Amino acid sequence: MNKKLKTGPQKHQPRKRFGQNFLRDDMVIDRIVNAINPKLTDTMIEIGPGLGALTTKLVDRVGHLGVVELDRDLIPHLKISFATRTNFSIFEGDALKTDYADLLNQLNGESLRIVGNLPYNISTPLLFHLAEFSPLIQDMYFMLQKEVVERMAADTGDSAYGRLSIMIQYFCTVEPLFLVAPESFNPPPKVESAIVKLTPHKLLPVTTKDVKHLGKIVTTAFSQRRKTVRNALRSMVTEALFHEAGIEPDWRPEQISLTQYAALADLTLAESAGAK
Repeated sequence: MNKKLKTGPQKHQPRKRFGQNFLRDDMVIDRIVNAINPKLTDTMIEIGPGLGALTTKLVDRVGHLGVVELDRDLIPHLKISFATRTNFSIFEGDALKTDYADLLNQLNGESLRIVGNLPYNISTPLLFHLAEFSPLIQDMYFMLQKEVVERMAADTGDSAYGRLSIMIQYFCTVEPLFLVAPESFNPPPKVESAIVKLTPHKLLPVTTKDVKHLGKIVTTAFSQRRKTVRNALRSMVTEALFHEAGIEPDWRPEQISLTQYAALADLTLAESAGAK
């Protein structure tokens, strides 16, 4: 079956420094839109709309669509293409620095649905930035590098399990949806892509007193993932605290669950506070 491909305006050359790979396959775009299932009651944000391939399919099916775009050369094209849409807003700036609570206020919405073909070179820090706004977000649908999606969804003990798995799953349920081939983009990336759905927890299944401290524990552990946690966390955790958290000191970092890492983080905080 021949796929109908959209190339968009020919004047704009995708920029490597922005990690631009424009989606141009109508069949894939329709499949993404069907997965999102946009509604006229939705307040939606699209990160990195590019030439507007996905934007065009969404704008008439939501209450309001705001787009966050960093590339100033694309702004005039977006303004012209969607000039007649009264439910469309452009926010010029870096998605990594955007205050999504402020966007929600500007759009007078109750919660945000966020979508985007995320630049692969900033995907991980952007996901962590968005996690800070999870109480305001209904769900998120992203195109990401397949490897990143696998890491996000990995379970305890999987080879892909690591910092990204733990910290994203702390905030969200992760649901990989389907793969997207390189030829669906212009230019084709050198890696396979995947669509993932993230749904922020309404009630956190695991809690910790300080998420940043949890992140520090996890980052330190996985920075030396071939070592036992006894050695990787030697400067932060005593033998007694490992056992109290239900962790064997001889385990590798990937053998420890989110619940156990959260317990370990709280125990080290309590011990530190008691020592002062």
